[in-house]
Amino acid sequence: MSSTPEQAGRTATAEVAAEHPGVVELFALLAYGEVAAFYRLTDEARMAPNLAGRINMASMAAAEINHYEILRDALEKRGVDVVPAMTKFASALENYHRLTTPSTWLEALVKTYIGDALAADFYLEIADALPDEAADVVRAVLSETGHSQFVVAEVKAAVTASDRQRHRLALWSRRLLGEAITQAQFVLADRDDLVDLVLSGGGGLTQLTDFFERLQTTHSTRIRELGLA
Repeated sequence: MSSTPEQAGRTATAEVAAEHPGVVELFALLAYGEVAAFYRLTDEARMAPNLAGRINMASMAAAEINHYEILRDALEKRGVDVVPAMTKFASALENYHRLTTPSTWLEALVKTYIGDALAADFYLEIADALPDEAADVVRAVLSETGHSQFVVAEVKAAVTASDRQRHRLALWSRRLLGEAITQAQFVLADRDDLVDLVLSGGGGLTQLTDFFERLQTTHSTRIRELGLA
């Protein structure tokens, strides 16, 4: 995913060592996220009202597996077994998906666009501090594929035709943001090496507060893109 103006303008963090244990944790977290996203997209494709929607979701699911394989290979290069490494993050990610299960196709579309973009923002924030090889892996996994762009046109058409849908989906988008930040905080509270990676710029709690504020700012931008503001 391309960087936002807010991300581009923030203060650069100091690069961490290639062997920093938080790098392995980041890769493992990403890997589980990709696997979880694959199954989510596969399930939610069944909600699509037509074949085009199912194909779009299937294309996104296929991309998630390709990204998982990049992370698996990166972990194996470091001598790490991907399955036990990523299983440590199952609880937080599964809780997020359980608490944000869409009930309609439009909710599924908004979750796909907003939820995945928030995750990308989270990881790309950290990527700035990574050594080049690790940063390249993260950016390859989270690069903008364009698969989710079909969401924008479909959601905007629906909310333009119905104020009720717009208000309903705006509330849904705020719920997605809240749950994403809550689960991110749970992950950080439980993984010291990952926190150290996030705070590698030396800003302490102020840096972490700014970190979550930037996530909210980019979220607001995407709400406007979807016509929900």
